[in-house]
Amino acid sequence: MQELQSKSPSHLVLSLLLILFFFALSAAQHQDPRKMPEKRIAPVITRLEEFEQKMPGYLNTGKNLAVLMDYDGTLAPIADNPNKTAMPVELEIILHKIAKHPQIFMAVISGRGLKDVQSRVNIDGITYAGNHGLEIEYPDGSRHDYQLPAEIQKNYTALVKELNERVYKNGAWVEDKKVSLTFHYRDAPVELKDPLKKLASEIIEKHGFRPNQAHEAIEAKPPVNWNKGEAALYILRNKFGENWEEQLNVVFAGDDTTDEDAMRLLQGVGRSFRIAADAQIQTFADYRLPKQDLVTDLLKWIARVYVV
Repeated sequence: MQELQSKSPSHLVLSLLLILFFFALSAAQHQDPRKMPEKRIAPVITRLEEFEQKMPGYLNTGKNLAVLMDYDGTLAPIADNPNKTAMPVELEIILHKIAKHPQIFMAVISGRGLKDVQSRVNIDGITYAGNHGLEIEYPDGSRHDYQLPAEIQKNYTALVKELNERVYKNGAWVEDKKVSLTFHYRDAPVELKDPLKKLASEIIEKHGFRPNQAHEAIEAKPPVNWNKGEAALYILRNKFGENWEEQLNVVFAGDDTTDEDAMRLLQGVGRSFRIAADAQIQTFADYRLPKQDLVTDLLKWIARVYVV
């Protein structure tokens, strides 16, 4: 203390600045080296060869791979009615081959109800998550269901009732998935779409749910901190433990805003792909695929490495 007191004010200031510098340096060394996730315009991939060109060596048989996929708009093209969707034959064949590989873990995470997406993908031995991850079923039949509070369940019942009474008309309809729903207006007359969308969103918000824009539809999600991203992390931790990042590579693909939750949480620890025609779209994904049929090329890239 006496030594510090004997120094000039400028020396004291310099000493304090040096102390603060070393404190800041020590703190920086203990911070997570990953940046906070951020949206940006992602680089585009337009053909099969570009997957390896832009991610050289990311896939390799020295490490297991987790493949997480959305269904509508990703594994299957968007249809004018959700009951008419189907995976392209070539994609389906490759998907089955990949799913059987012992080094590949596969999960389909969809906004559809669990049984619905299971029946459409129809691959045994993989994990399925429905209702944006609120329902999860593992290959052995065990499940994880996010338990909604009683008040939210009560509000959901009232929400379905009011939507059916007020906007289920003119070609628009309500898909009740028991814990979340989708209001479809694709077949409504053009001049009625905006009024129906506005009214449906108001009703959804009135009952405490979150309206989310989808393809010619509005999804109503419960006000809970659970989404496709949280479901993806839960599935990976359940299968591989807390240190799953060190054990495997991860590939995720999705086509709409609900998939951004997974892209955000996987940014920096996997490779994610947003299927979107808009060249200026802001996304958490690592890459953009401008057409749905490029998902077949994505799967071919995986198959070239893992499937002989």
